[in-house]
Amino acid sequence: MGFAEWTAAFAALATAVQLITTAIAAIRCRARTKPVPPPEGAAPVTIVRPVCGVENFARETLASSLALDYPQYRVLFCAARADDPAVPLVRELLAAHPDADAALLIGDDRAGPNPKLNNTIKGFDAATTDWIIMADSNVLMPHDYIQRLLARWRPNSGVVVSLPIGARPANFAAELECAFLNTYQARWEYVSDTLGMGFAQGKNMLFRRDILEAAGGIRALGADIAEDAATTKLVRSSGRAAHLMDAPFDQPLGPRSFRELWARQVRWARLRRITFPLLFAPELLCGCAFPLAAAVYAGARWGVSLPATGLLLLGAWFGAEAALARCAGWHFSWRMPLALLLRDLTLPALWIEAWRSDAIVWRGNTVSEAKARGAGFRELSASPAYALARRITTRYRARWLGR
Repeated sequence: MGFAEWTAAFAALATAVQLITTAIAAIRCRARTKPVPPPEGAAPVTIVRPVCGVENFARETLASSLALDYPQYRVLFCAARADDPAVPLVRELLAAHPDADAALLIGDDRAGPNPKLNNTIKGFDAATTDWIIMADSNVLMPHDYIQRLLARWRPNSGVVVSLPIGARPANFAAELECAFLNTYQARWEYVSDTLGMGFAQGKNMLFRRDILEAAGGIRALGADIAEDAATTKLVRSSGRAAHLMDAPFDQPLGPRSFRELWARQVRWARLRRITFPLLFAPELLCGCAFPLAAAVYAGARWGVSLPATGLLLLGAWFGAEAALARCAGWHFSWRMPLALLLRDLTLPALWIEAWRSDAIVWRGNTVSEAKARGAGFRELSASPAYALARRITTRYRARWLGR
């Protein structure tokens, strides 16, 4: 078999993986048409919502947690500082909903390098219920939010999570963020969960108190740089699983800038690389960039026109993602195919950037390299794969960044 045949086989295999993974996600994410009623004898639940700054749609997303169709639940908003810009908004919402069982807690408990976790510890300490949900401030909660999370709990569950699904983008940068969040990152998360290798995702996490406390409590999640990675490791070490809820919840985006989009994707990529380096390494081959180059090369060797080869492969890849978005009821406009293409073409650069530094920047907080290095990083640092990646990134810095 010649090189052209090998490249054609690689392109075909990658396209098959793309089609299969989108089909799996489409089955798991079918759009819901009916709300889920509260279960019989619904157990009380506490929702811990950390706030830090005021994001787009903050009033709507935070207020959504005060109007849920669930008989017994309490909402604890957590702010690290009294002068945080979100504090006046939370107080205004509490005043507008006097009948809601909700409170604002202010203070910072240092359990590790993760500022979000440090902000939420006081909420977990104040919670008195057996079920506790950690939910980011930019999650838009439907009325059946709690019961949908509870419905996914299984006898072997250690945590139930829901992914962020980008919604209501107001410009092209926000549509590009939808391309990353929805049919790419969510798709691979659902494939992992379907194969029994689910990962926790910090956007929405449902805990059962006894399981969490048996593993060391909420402070045990400070052992890692990211609370979701720490949750995944904690749950797996206890012989349980992280389960992903079907039909995930929306995160309304509004306008975005390309700079903040890139910074966010770099942060997440570095977190994945630091916390699960062996699983992050193959991400270089995700996306259509390499399969497209392989297909175009093989087509040129066989006399097939470059436009025809490229359009055929891209049509299969992005047509599958369009079908997934439609099946799940996710945003997909006429500009999304361009956003999908741009996303895939930037994935190799994102992968390189993830290896270039260990600094994690989140809302003005920078975690040092020493704190960012977790056990998984130390495991990989002595491996040949890590040495090769470091050589590649060193050459990248010297040639393109002048460092």
